[in-house]
Amino acid sequence: MGSTLPLYTLPPPPPSPPIDSPPPYSTMSQNELYTIIHQQQEQLAAMQIQIQALLVAGGGGATAGATAGPHMEVAKPAIFSGETGKVGGFVNACKLYIRMKMGRATVVEQVYWILSHVQGGSADIWKENIMEELKAGEVEYEIAEEFLMSLKKKFERGVL
Repeated sequence: MGSTLPLYTLPPPPPSPPIDSPPPYSTMSQNELYTIIHQQQEQLAAMQIQIQALLVAGGGGATAGATAGPHMEVAKPAIFSGETGKVGGFVNACKLYIRMKMGRATVVEQVYWILSHVQGGSADIWKENIMEELKAGEVEYEIAEEFLMSLKKKFERGVL
């Protein structure tokens, strides 16, 4: 009397999709994808500006200027006298020094520090005019790099 019970077996798994088929995403038009990419690029640019402002202001924790501190040696820029061929090197040296050593200084302090390295030649008259404009409040810079770019534009052309 031996009736035997049938063996229970699991149903076979569903077939897996072919390797070459893309995942089941919703279909987006090329214009929709472009719009999303453009929005993300704008958000990224805005975040980069905020990060730069925080670095310049010396806020936000461990910034480049805060971590370098007074113990790290950083070369100061050479005196700039207005020579067209030397403006790029001067601007880069100033940017590096400010980032490494002056992260906690105000923008005004950074601009005056840059001006202290502008001496002689055609740059003296320009420097005097800029200092008068700063003192009178006629010109204001949000970051020192903005000032450096105006200096570079002025002297790259070689016309004052």
